[in-house]
Order: sequence, then C-alpha cells, then structure tokens
Amino acid sequence: MDETLARSWKQVEQIIATALSEDFAHCDITTEAVIPPDLEGRASILVKAGGTLAGIEVAQAVFKVVDSALTVDLLIKDGARVRSGDIVATVTGKVASILQAERTALNFLCHLSGIATETSRYVEAVSGLKAKITDTRKTTPGMRMLEKYAVRMGGGSSHRLHLGDWVLITGWRFVLSVQVLKKRLNWYVRVHHLR
Repeated sequence: MDETLARSWKQVEQIIATALSEDFAHCDITTEAVIPPDLEGRASILVKAGGTLAGIEVAQAVFKVVDSALTVDLLIKDGARVRSGDIVATVTGKVASILQAERTALNFLCHLSGIATETSRYVEAVSGLKAKITDTRKTTPGMRMLEKYAVRMGGGSSHRLHLGDWVLITGWRFVLSVQVLKKRLNWYVRVHHLR
C-alpha cells in the first residue's frame, strides 16, 4: 500500500463497510443453512488472468471486517505482475466467514486489478517517450481513492484528487472563463471611465 492510500485508510474502511452492507455479509441465509458454524477451512485467492495486482490489502481488510479471527496471508504485493494460476493470498478460519467475505473481497480485487492492468498497458505503450500516464477525476462515485491507487499500482500517476487541488481550465470552463473575463473587463472599463 502506498502512502496516499494509507493516509486515506479511514475512507477505505467506509467504502468496505458500504460494500459489505450492500451484500448483507452478516446475514447470509445460504451459508447459515448449509455450512456448520464451527467448520474451519482454508481458501486460496487464485489469479484467473494475467495482469497487474491491485487491492490485495483491501481484500484482506474485507475478510478481517467480516471476522477478525480469520488469518489472511498475502503472498503477492500490489503492483506486481501476476499470471493465471498464481495464488495471491490464502485465508484460514471459519468457512462461513470466508464465504461471507469472499465476493466483496474479490469484487474489489478484480476491479482494482483491472484498472492497474489497463494502466500498465498504457504505461508500457509510452515507454521511452516524454509522455506520462495520469488518472482523472472521472471515477466511480465513492471509489476515487481506490481507483486512483490502482492507477498508481499500474505505473501511472495521480493528476488531481478533487477540484480544490489546483486550477485547471478545460473545454467548457475555458469558454465560460473567456465570456466572464470579457464582461468583467467591459465593467471595469465602464466603471473607471477608460473609454
């Protein structure tokens, strides 16, 4: 995990809590009906397609939120290249807890790894050029910190986090800025009798 994500970890915890509440992870009627509550087991998180890993610590946090007694061993770090068949983590503990957390954990892992993988392709494409791959503010609502983290894990860099980071005049803002500037200049000229 990089410094920027570490500083925003409280926000990540809120995102995880929202995701788990959407999935009703603490009310899994199927698991409760068919899995004995004390059954212990071990699961492996297996890579299905090659790419760049991102979100493994977020996935770990999901498992720990569902059941703090689960042991999650991370075998590969974010930003690493992975191949189909690689095992990136193992989870040991109550099978019911593992099942309740796995979909949410994998959703984060797949989404963020997808962003990191695509970013790494662009980074490779401009290798050797004076170009730099950066992210934008065009992110999934509520997921900005995580998606920007995934871009960094893919070798890209963060542009600006929010509108208050720095001035950036683009497209329609430029058109509006020119119109406003003309009106202000006309007002200034009129008020100060410069004509």
